[in-house]
Amino acid sequence: MTTADTAPLSYPFNTPESLDLAEEYAHVRNRPGLVRVRMAYGEPAWLVTRYADARLVLGDPRFSRAEGASHDEPRQSEGRRDSGILGMDPPDHTRLRSLVARAFTVRQAEKLRPQVRELTRELLDELEAAGPPADLVDRYALPLPVAVICRMLGVPAEDRPRFRVWSDAALSTSSLTAEEFDTNLEELRAYMRQLIEDHRQAPRDDLMTALIDARDVGDRLSELELVDLCVGILVAGHETTATQIPNFVLALLDHPDELARLRAQPELIGSAVEELLRFVPLGSGAGQPRYAKEDVEVGGTLVRAGSPVLVAVGAANRDALRFSEPGKLDISRDGNQHLGFGHGAHHCLGAPLARLELQEAIGALIGRFPGLHVAGDVVWKSQMLVRGPRVLPVGW
Repeated sequence: MTTADTAPLSYPFNTPESLDLAEEYAHVRNRPGLVRVRMAYGEPAWLVTRYADARLVLGDPRFSRAEGASHDEPRQSEGRRDSGILGMDPPDHTRLRSLVARAFTVRQAEKLRPQVRELTRELLDELEAAGPPADLVDRYALPLPVAVICRMLGVPAEDRPRFRVWSDAALSTSSLTAEEFDTNLEELRAYMRQLIEDHRQAPRDDLMTALIDARDVGDRLSELELVDLCVGILVAGHETTATQIPNFVLALLDHPDELARLRAQPELIGSAVEELLRFVPLGSGAGQPRYAKEDVEVGGTLVRAGSPVLVAVGAANRDALRFSEPGKLDISRDGNQHLGFGHGAHHCLGAPLARLELQEAIGALIGRFPGLHVAGDVVWKSQMLVRGPRVLPVGW
């Protein structure tokens, strides 16, 4: 087993101006053992790039997210993120997750499909009326998941633009100072506290009211946990989906044969979304480090207790030992157990809803516009944890 503490590589590898998987990942994956990497802030970490190793670290209770609170976690920004439920281990993680899990089951998500389908139709009508070129992000990809998660939580429609700024800052890797980062979080928490109080005064049939009942009646979470859980759902509930919609469009336009096949066989939309989740590396780099609670061997490397491990999901999803022709986009790929939604205790809670939104958004878009194409310069997000277009002009 390798334990040598060689000079760590600078990380992350991916560039923000494309959806390519950096070549460094292939080099690292083909080397024996793990490699050490160093981000702009925090301590060095081991980097996992192979599928089997990724599932081990993400799923094995010997690796902890909560331990990061007592370490200088590897990260891309100076500010330390209060990760809320994402920074917890069982049993606290299990307690909070169970409070919202029923709202995000496959069955509950499917109940929303007619609403999501109608919303996509309305947004496409508006997009078409605006005329080409139109910004796919601002007019379609962003308002769709924002509307869905706001309806679930009970956020007023007129407030949606306000939390867009907060959400951007929460996921930023820019030069925000730690103080600026904390100020942004407190502003978002203050807004959420007011919204929670409004719901207390006038209960509604939504997820926020259900969580307030769990707090006030069942005493199953603290007031701060309630606030941060709502903040986390609001940010996570729209940002990744809003980013992946234009990402998937660009990937399909880059693979016209697969796009034509999907148009000819719209029943493939489910497997197409799964393949796009595997194929498109969303993150600028690995995040959410796991800390070994004891000495653990991972991929031929002895990871000592107290050491952080970063899991590069995008690289693991291109591992030839798990996926045949991993660099090829195949919308009918069988047995596609990708890690796009993570694995283990922190597997994405909203995966069923995200899948539904992506299926409806992509299916409706390519069905409406057979001549869909990029009609201007793509403006990419920069200094963000997720990669994708901030502006994507399209024509049809």
